[in-house]
Order: sequence, then structure tokens, then C-alpha cells
Amino acid sequence: MIKSIAELNAVKESAAEVVKTRINCEDTGVKDVLICGGTGCDSSGSKKIVECLKEEIAKAGLQSKVNVITTGCFGLCARGPIMIVYPEGSFYAHASVDRIPEIVEEHLKNGNPVKKYLYEETVDGDTIKSLNDTAFYAKQQRVALRNCGVIDPENINEYIARDGYQALYKVLTSMSQDDVVNVMLASGLRGRGGAGFPTGRKWQLAKDLVKDADQKYVCCNADEGDPGAFMDRSVLEGDPHALIEAMAIAGYTIGANQGYVYVRAEYPIAVRRLQKAIDQAEEQGLLGDNIFGTNFSFRLGLRLGAGAFVCGEETALMTSIEGNRGEPRPRPPFPAVKGLFDKPTVLNNVETYANVPQIILNGAEWHAAMGTEKSKGTKVFAVGGKINNTGLVEVPMGTSLRTVIYEIGGGIPNGKAFKAAQTGGPSGGCIPPEHLDIPIDYDNLIAIGSMMGSGGLIVMDEDNCMVDIAKFFLEFTVDESCGKCTPCRIGTKRMYEMLDKITKGKATMEDLDKLEKLCYYIKDNALCGLGQTAPNPVLSTLRYFKDEYIAHVQDKKCPAAVCKDLLQFSIIKDNCIGCGMCAKKCPADAITRTDYIAPGKKLAAFEIDPNKCVKCGACMDGCKFKAIVKG
Repeated sequence: MIKSIAELNAVKESAAEVVKTRINCEDTGVKDVLICGGTGCDSSGSKKIVECLKEEIAKAGLQSKVNVITTGCFGLCARGPIMIVYPEGSFYAHASVDRIPEIVEEHLKNGNPVKKYLYEETVDGDTIKSLNDTAFYAKQQRVALRNCGVIDPENINEYIARDGYQALYKVLTSMSQDDVVNVMLASGLRGRGGAGFPTGRKWQLAKDLVKDADQKYVCCNADEGDPGAFMDRSVLEGDPHALIEAMAIAGYTIGANQGYVYVRAEYPIAVRRLQKAIDQAEEQGLLGDNIFGTNFSFRLGLRLGAGAFVCGEETALMTSIEGNRGEPRPRPPFPAVKGLFDKPTVLNNVETYANVPQIILNGAEWHAAMGTEKSKGTKVFAVGGKINNTGLVEVPMGTSLRTVIYEIGGGIPNGKAFKAAQTGGPSGGCIPPEHLDIPIDYDNLIAIGSMMGSGGLIVMDEDNCMVDIAKFFLEFTVDESCGKCTPCRIGTKRMYEMLDKITKGKATMEDLDKLEKLCYYIKDNALCGLGQTAPNPVLSTLRYFKDEYIAHVQDKKCPAAVCKDLLQFSIIKDNCIGCGMCAKKCPADAITRTDYIAPGKKLAAFEIDPNKCVKCGACMDGCKFKAIVKG
């Protein structure tokens, strides 16, 4: 049990000796091999790599000289499974079981990193560069992700070695509730869940508005329903104690003794690690009664969500925790007055809480020095789609989209042209090339028709149809609407039907006007944020890519050749060698041989009957000579 700062520091000093090999790259004679155990790498076989690594280390008799540690996400998911060997910091990309024996023999036993398996950017001739010098990491500034990929998330002592629970001690022993609120206000931290409401102001309201409440609550939104978003999951998997410490600080600040983390049941690794972290904190006296010998008591419980996107809305989330169907409630009253179980409640998401301990320890000025005038600190993005370096990125607010996509993300695969980036998931908008250099912050994104959201960033290239993209997000919203209010339940369905009509070439210009009017009606009348923001993908694509809508409506063509009903496959006969592979792959017998033999070819070319073609694209996939085109 840790009851004093002396006991906390004793654990810190002891654990610091264990982790200094990787924290300080200090050669202690023992190597630390860190394997990513996040969901992405786990699904690619990192567990088997850990098992094989331990077996090979045992065979080589290196058990006393090599530690194998499973960590959270390193960020560069495109190169997973990832394995890093310290103190050298050697970054092995695409680690696999068949490579382990050689790495153990050559590197762990003989001290020679196996360069052919290292991340290519870290190898410069005979020199192996630091990860911090690579394009992916050089411009990042990790605050919320500071411990992810660095510590063992299932070992509380390693978190303590990184100043863990020092902020909680500071708050409980030397700061009043108002002191904490003032620090949070001065820091400029805004909610990272999407709306960007000032965190300090939210805590202040929950503290002050109902002073005589017999019970208050602190909640965490770890539901994370945006397609392509995995920021919060990665923090839970890689640094769960940061959330626990921050929620305890929030509990002290508003006068709450109970907290709940609402987490997706589809996050089994995150759920398991978070529960283990809660158990460890209770065993050490960092959760429970009279924490650090004070009169403050705080407990945490987990509540698993069934994957409903609407439960990312704060009142729907609280309704779900209460055991009811997750539906939003009208506001006011706001949760600071009447939240969970009708008691005053604070709700923030995982990333917001992950910033709190560092703000308390380093000061409000430290945090406010990062970012822009109105958007302070850093932001984590889950970067995916048409980009080379998919993964987690944490950059100061105000960093340009161009920097994230081209410098950190490595650009668009196959030399394709950037077309748009979707931020904010189904609630956000599509950002066109002319805004690549806009500083990313809350206000700038709203000004150009998008929003920050929780941090999903999907990159699209020239092969994406923007009408189809809008239709994809609307289909998601229709499925996820709780149905409580008519504008969302019926309106999103009508929007989807209009988009479907456009992609099938059956719409008129009048339909485009109706679609836009319906978007604004839903924004103004839906009950909660899900419905109010559902039109954003449609409005932003109408704003920046209206020519594509018009092409679908007037020309009955999809410029990106994506919309199936508007496609037509044909064979360039002069390119066809007559091999017949396309005909073999065609499920509709739509391809037959002609009498035409192209110059220099020996066999007659084939042709596609448009009346039989089902537009599956199997013929195009099977042609190695680029003789088949679609348009």
C-alpha cells in the first residue's frame, strides 16, 4: 500500500532502475525487447512472436540478459507487428516468427542488429538512426501518448517510474478544488471528444452549480464509435493508469467519489488492461478509501457498451450506464446539474483525461505554450485510408494537414493525387486540396465545413468518388441513429435515399437542391449531436466537389469510376493479346472473342457485351496487360 509521497518515490526509484534501459537508452548490460501488444499488432500475430522470442531466448541461454515486454501501440501501424530492442533502439518492422531465430542469434546474442529487418528509415549505411529522427516521429509531440510503446501497461510500477500518480498526490495534498480548476482553465485544454468544450469550465460547473448534492460522478467516454478511429483504445491499451489518475483528480475537483469508464465491448485488450490497472491501483491504495492518507476516497467501475455510435453523445452514454437503452436526453439540464442517475456529473473522453496529469505536473503555462491561440496543446489523430504511414499521430494543434499527410504520413501510395481528407468521422466534413495548409484546430476546421471530432483522419485520393463517400457515411449514420427524434430517424434515411439515387444516375438537379435544404433542416432540428452533424459529409462534398454531383446527375457518369450503376467496362482491342483470362474470370459470360487480331498479336481480341456485364470488375483484375478500362 502506498500512503505517502516517500513510499511513492521509493517505488518510482526502484522501477526507474528497471526501465532506464529503454527510457534513457542506458546500457545496463540487459536488453529490453518491446513488442507492440496493441490490437493492430495483436491481430497480426504479435502474441506468437512473443512466445517464439521467449523460446529462442531460452534456447540461447539469455534469460538473465534479455527482458521481453509487451507494450501498447508505437504509432506506426503500417509497419506492424513492431519490435524494438533497447538500449540501441533498433526498430524491427513487420516482425514475424520466422525472423526471430536470426534476430536472437545475431542481435541479442552477438550484438549485431539485423539491418535487413529494420525499419528502412532507421538504416543509414552503417549507422542506425534514432526513431525520433525518422519522418514519422520527428514532428510529433507526444503528451497523451507519452507512455504508449514505452512501458508495460500491465505493470503499475512502470507507470509510477514515469512520474505516475505524482499529480494525484500534488492535487490531494497541496491544491484546493479551485486551484485545480484554475490550472485547467489556464491550460486551455478543450475536450478531445469532438465538441472542444473547455475542460476547466466543465469541471467548474460540476463543482459549483449544485453544491449540496449528496452524490456526484465522474465519467469517461471510451466508446469511440467513429469509423477508423482508435486513439482512445490505444491509450487504454498502452497507458491505462493515466486515465485512472486523471479521473481521480477530476473526482477530487468536483467532489465525486465514484467514477465510471464506458468502454466498447469490442475492445477486449483495452478492457482487460484497464480492469487490471484498476485492480492494481486499488491494491496499492491509489484508488479506494483515504487515498494518500487524506480524507478523499474514489472508486472506478467499468461499463461495457454494445457498440452504439449514439452512445458517444454524453446523455445517451449516461442513460446506457444506468441500464437503459442508449438514447439522448434534451439539454438543459446539462450533466453538470443533472447527469448520471440525475446527479451532477463530469464527462470527458480518454484523450482529454490523458492530458490532465501532465498539466498538473508541468503547469498550465507548459500546456498553453503548445498549439494555437484558441486550441492549446496537442491532438492525437488516427490516420488511415489512402496514405503510406497509417497509424497514430500526435502533433501540436495548428499543425497543417499537409504536414500530417505528406511529412509524417509519407504521402499517398502509388504516386496518386490527394483528393480530400475526412476529419471528425461521420460527423465531420471532407477537406479539399486547397485547404491542405490550413492549421488544424477546432475553429479552423469548423470554418471550412468540417470538425475536429475525436481525431479520425481518413485520407482519400483521386480514385475516390466524393458522392460515394458521403453516401458511405450517411449509411453509417442511418444505421446508428437511435430513432428518438424524427429529423434524425427519418431525415437521414431520406438523405441516404437521395444520395443513392444520385449514384445510380437517376437524380435531377432539383434533387440536389432538395438534398441541401434537407441537410440544413436536420442540422437545425435534430435532438442530439449525431443528427445535428450527420449532414456534414454531404454539405462539405456539395461545397467542394459539386462538379462530381453534377456529373452524376447530368452526364450520368462517375468521374472516379466508382459508382457501379454508372460504370461501363470495355476492352482496348489493340492492347488485348487474346489470352482469354478475362473471359475465364467473368461470372456472367459477358466476354467473347472477336475476329479482330491487333497488330503484332497472334490471337483475336475479346470484347465485353454491356448488356450482360454485371460490372463486378473481375475481368479487369485478371488482365495483366491493361487492356480493360472502366469509365
